[in-house]
Amino acid sequence: MDQQFATYIIIIVYLGIVSILGILGWRRTKNTQDYMLGGRRIHPAVMALSYGATFISTSAIIGFGGYAGVFGFSLLWLTFLNIFLGVFIAFVFFGKRTRRIGHNLNAHTFPEFLGKRFNSIFIQKFAGVAIFVFMPVYTAAVMIGVAKILETGLGIPYNIALFVFAAIVAAYVIFGGIKGVMYSDAFQGSLMLIGMIALVIMLYSQLGGITSAHQALTALASKPTVMEQTANLKVGGFTGWTSMPALFSKNWMTVVTSIVAGVGIGVLAQPQLAVRFMTVKSDREINRAIPIGGIFILFMTGVAFVVGALSNVLFFNESGMISVAAAGGTDNIIPMFLNTFTSPWFVTLFLVMMMAAGMSTISSQFHTMGTAVGRDIFTQKTDDHNKGLMVSRIGVLIAIIVTVILSYVLPQIWDGAIAIATGLFFGLCGAAFLPMFVGALYAKNMTKAAAISGLIAGFSSSILWMVFFHTKEASVFGLVNAILGTPGAPVNSLSSSMIIQNLDPLFIALPVSIIVTVVVQLFTREKQPLSSELVDKSFNGI
Repeated sequence: MDQQFATYIIIIVYLGIVSILGILGWRRTKNTQDYMLGGRRIHPAVMALSYGATFISTSAIIGFGGYAGVFGFSLLWLTFLNIFLGVFIAFVFFGKRTRRIGHNLNAHTFPEFLGKRFNSIFIQKFAGVAIFVFMPVYTAAVMIGVAKILETGLGIPYNIALFVFAAIVAAYVIFGGIKGVMYSDAFQGSLMLIGMIALVIMLYSQLGGITSAHQALTALASKPTVMEQTANLKVGGFTGWTSMPALFSKNWMTVVTSIVAGVGIGVLAQPQLAVRFMTVKSDREINRAIPIGGIFILFMTGVAFVVGALSNVLFFNESGMISVAAAGGTDNIIPMFLNTFTSPWFVTLFLVMMMAAGMSTISSQFHTMGTAVGRDIFTQKTDDHNKGLMVSRIGVLIAIIVTVILSYVLPQIWDGAIAIATGLFFGLCGAAFLPMFVGALYAKNMTKAAAISGLIAGFSSSILWMVFFHTKEASVFGLVNAILGTPGAPVNSLSSSMIIQNLDPLFIALPVSIIVTVVVQLFTREKQPLSSELVDKSFNGI
């Protein structure tokens, strides 16, 4: 059988299963609570796989895997943070209270959870708008990764791949709601796990085992031809693929502040992840989900970062070039590695796995953006099911259109757009939502004024740092050049300090948000306390 024909058959079967799961979700979606929270009775294994599949997408595997091809094993610190913060801390210390308080307040979305907890329509609407405006950047990052895989794996033009993929996801998100999304996520997460296990076994087999593979990667950095190719990286602090970049160098700042900490901390306040805790019926389900989520994240990110780094050995042996030079760009490393060093059958398997990774994340993002419109921006009464569902579905459609447009634009203005856009959204959520979210869960006497002040301070300082100081975003926005009257000049920041230019916005905005929240709380806790009825209702059973 022709390989390409077999690939199309496998993809059709995969899409058929996803369609059936979407129809199943649609048939079981009877009201707003079903559409947004799955009736609060989702199985823990389904929740854990959905959480992991939503968390880990093509942005992690293609985007951050490509960055591992440049920066090496230093990205494995992100795997550690993803498991420790993104699963253990998130489930144990955030998940249980989010589920209980969300149930007590009858909250259906993350913005509604925050809004009801602090009795603030402003918080709910502001958070909804922030999600709807900025999440498409992150969603586009995921879609770019899928389109690149389809482009290289099937030879489909990038533009067509974007359109077809968006149309497929739109169908089961718009009609199936969270049930369609989570059923599909569980199936797709299982495919992703199988694919990554097969990939890491295949990689180490080609390189003679774990020890010899890592020794070869360490020795590679000292080869004369490689030293020439990494000259620019060394200026930024590159010391090899099996060691950390030089302390406080450009590369160190990128790896530690933007990638590891920016994404690792930001995951705690991701709206599309937090809402998953409200889909199960008890704490027992959350406890049962922890090991499944941890194992899933370990294989997804750990394997992607190991493959990205070790691809340098294979590319050098094949062509005499390191990965980024051979692939022609960071986001092309993993797709080219697969097409060059794996068998056609595995390319087909990985192609389907990447579609699963992308669909699982994008479907959750579209659902989150749609409910932000239908439930938060245009708030509906809880018994107005038909109107709420209609507005949410229109919101999903708008979000899809915006995301597709961004998916055309971002690759043209950023090399490594996948990882950059992901870090941007994770950092923004961490700065804007995390202090308020922690307060909502643990500070019974936190005031509305403190929550709102911290939200605005974190959000605005994050945006300002991106626009005026952090080089990766400031160079794209171009406002500094426009203000200084030097269009086209290499002025990407108001500061000449290397540390400031490469310090992720989260490290400025999150402390600002925390400080403002605490200061306002001190001034308002006696004068503007929340009603005891709301506090008692929120923490009932905790």
